[in-house]
Amino acid sequence: MTPENYLNALLSLPGLWSPKVSPDGAWVAWTWYRAGPAADVYAAPTDASAPPTRLSDTDDDTTFVSWTPDSRAVIVSQDHHGNERDQLFRINLTEPLKLLLLTEPMPNYYIRGGQLHPNGRWLIYAANVDSETGKEIEPSWVYRHDLQTGERQALAKPKKGGWYFPELNSTGTHILYTRIDLHPAGRQIWLVDVEGQDDHELFNFGADVKVFAYWLPNGERAVVLAETGTHRKLGVWAMKTGETRWWIDDAARNIESAHAPMGSDRMVVIENDHTRVRASLLDPDTGDELRLPALPGNLNPLALAADGAWVGEYASSRQPADVVRFWLSDLQPESFTSLTRLWERTELQPADFALAADFRWTSVDGLEIQGWLYRPNGPARGTIVYVHGGPTYHSEDRVNHQIQFFVKQGFTVLDPNYRGSTGFSLTYQNAIKVDGWGGREQDDIRTGIETLMAAGMAERGQVGITGTSYGGYSSWCAITRYSPDLIAASAPICGMTDLVVDYETTRPDLRPYSAEMLGGTPTEAPDRYRERSPIHFVKDIKGRLLIVQGLQDPNVTPENVRAVSVALQAAGVEYELLAFDDEGHGVAKPKNQKTLYLRLLDFFSEAFARMV
Repeated sequence: MTPENYLNALLSLPGLWSPKVSPDGAWVAWTWYRAGPAADVYAAPTDASAPPTRLSDTDDDTTFVSWTPDSRAVIVSQDHHGNERDQLFRINLTEPLKLLLLTEPMPNYYIRGGQLHPNGRWLIYAANVDSETGKEIEPSWVYRHDLQTGERQALAKPKKGGWYFPELNSTGTHILYTRIDLHPAGRQIWLVDVEGQDDHELFNFGADVKVFAYWLPNGERAVVLAETGTHRKLGVWAMKTGETRWWIDDAARNIESAHAPMGSDRMVVIENDHTRVRASLLDPDTGDELRLPALPGNLNPLALAADGAWVGEYASSRQPADVVRFWLSDLQPESFTSLTRLWERTELQPADFALAADFRWTSVDGLEIQGWLYRPNGPARGTIVYVHGGPTYHSEDRVNHQIQFFVKQGFTVLDPNYRGSTGFSLTYQNAIKVDGWGGREQDDIRTGIETLMAAGMAERGQVGITGTSYGGYSSWCAITRYSPDLIAASAPICGMTDLVVDYETTRPDLRPYSAEMLGGTPTEAPDRYRERSPIHFVKDIKGRLLIVQGLQDPNVTPENVRAVSVALQAAGVEYELLAFDDEGHGVAKPKNQKTLYLRLLDFFSEAFARMV
């Protein structure tokens, strides 16, 4: 396969996002990126009796949000060119491609979530808008939207901004939601009834402690995940008694999430062992737990199908993320049945993907860091460090289109899970907050590069760095801190340049995250915001620089680019700029990804050639 054919095949390989099984277990719906010019929603029967049905076909990203209680329709969201100001639509399974608008078009605020009440009339979501004035506000309130009259009633009014999805129980009586009113690092769970008459705090384990809660199928109990100093403990809360029974409280277990699927008497518990997914099924009444065997790749059970088989998400570096059907009695990847029929949509085969190899090294303070190392067939043309975003996120053993393209073109790629990444332990995740953004997590990345060089797997002057969001910020940190013999070229994608500018211009629900990670707001911690902002050190840049930005980005806004461009020009530093009018936070559309990948290929190749 020629390089161009490989890239075309790679950019037509769908990327899976957020699959969910319908309440009756008969269907599964998901979002697919790269199946068309933008993201769209698909659904397939869980018995594998028919191929997927395309439910949307649009030029803007349309993403799956939730199932209706009767399992006959889905709620989807759609923004405009990545601006994240979503409209909500209903799509009936019997009328695919027909989007029925539920909320106002082109809103001036952000909607989070979207669940239809069992009465079919009310839509529950959070939005940072005052319904009386129509003006955008800082906090996101919980709304009950009457689809017949258009009336929106604010059921709960958190005081401060924060990212959360309110969750309605199956009986339609109560809503669980999150408040971040007390401290930017904390999350408290509140409960409000559907009339907005009984809004009260339910779980508070400390102002700066996070707690999460999700309804069980009967709508009368919830699974609770509460952070301790070292780990998350898991319990089940009963609404009638107000009591919580804690079933797992083990510092040796890194529990990431849990959910209770409809149709099952077991909860699904997901923990990570050095980023590898390990799943178990737990009885909420007794605490009995069935731990599923470790498999190559990552299997996340979602819910039971109507006939008793399980539906799950399965992925590895040679298996693009897929929705599969499997039986607990035969837990082998070769026995899984693809519900998406993914491999029928591509000429690529598993052997066309580079394997992710577990790679570890020691950072400046002795902390062990893990990453994924991808190596090409034959001599390497250079090394590219791909830094994941978040930073509260992690890179898994799964297909990453950008990484696979680099490796196919002959580059070694290092994908580091620096401190602050999820997937290891709560202690490891919180370690980034000791220094704050731009601290020792950047040393974790640097020492990974130096370890590769010491092992003869990377050469000085032949290393570049890129990444999106926090990966873009890390790319800025690298090019402003290190000499070209360590980092010859940097291509930050939607990366923060001035942390004060970023705080002031980002979405309201993201500001608490910046405050958590930097120990306060710009007013409270001005010195840290300044010293960790790459914009103040652009005069030190000696390597090549390519800035990539989506001009509709509401997260890391284009104001970051405008500000740093002024600083670069004042310092006499040359740079290149690649901007996309129709992209938001990241580059998601296939046509734009092709432009980006080819530009990155030329950029790094030319930079490495100059250093020879």
